Amino acid sequence: MSARERERLGGRTVVSMRIVIAGGHGQIALRLERLLAARGHEVAGVIRKPEQADDLRAAGAEPVVLDLESTSVDGVAAVLAGADALVFAAGAGGSSGAERKDTVDRGAAVLFADAAERAGVRRYVVVSSMGADPNREGDEVFDVYLRAKGAADVDIRSRALDWTILRPGSLTNDAGTGLVNLAESTGHGPVPRDDVAAVLAELLETPSTAGLTLELISGTVPVADAVRNAATDR
Repeated sequence: MSARERERLGGRTVVSMRIVIAGGHGQIALRLERLLAARGHEVAGVIRKPEQADDLRAAGAEPVVLDLESTSVDGVAAVLAGADALVFAAGAGGSSGAERKDTVDRGAAVLFADAAERAGVRRYVVVSSMGADPNREGDEVFDVYLRAKGAADVDIRSRALDWTILRPGSLTNDAGTGLVNLAESTGHGPVPRDDVAAVLAELLETPSTAGLTLELISGTVPVADAVRNAATDR
């Protein structure tokens, strides 16, 4: 077994990867960074604010200061060089207005995809949202958010990338249970951020989930089994 490989529970061999996460200081991203670092992966998190760097280091991730709303494709591609996989977990935040829903939730996700193609990184896992729809009606900021997420998902699905789109239900800060419902359609429901991060880590280590758009809520199936089932049920 090479230095970049290790045995996982159940005898599955997993190659250690360099993974770059957009939105590296987000609540899901920090949880994911801790999980990936504990699993032996090399993790970098893209952040806008230098003062967030110590939080990433504490989570086991390398901080990379870069504003995805103002940089170029080449600027992002330089950061992605040498990566094995990418995660888009950035978001404009609940207090932001409609304009930033477009520039971050859509524009930055598309920019990350453009840069992935430029840098030659194929694996791209995206944190979207349940209900994301480019044709969503309504004038509320949340409607704009779901249209932006939906437009980003449509763009990413058109790419020759090994993409997986994860659409969690209502996010909570409850302790994760490790039990989820992960499928093409689950119906609405809550899910702890802990469990979202656990599913993302498992998706990254399961390349056969490429090409899937999956909804996620709390359920009764262990995370590893749920991801394996999603890959085999396609």
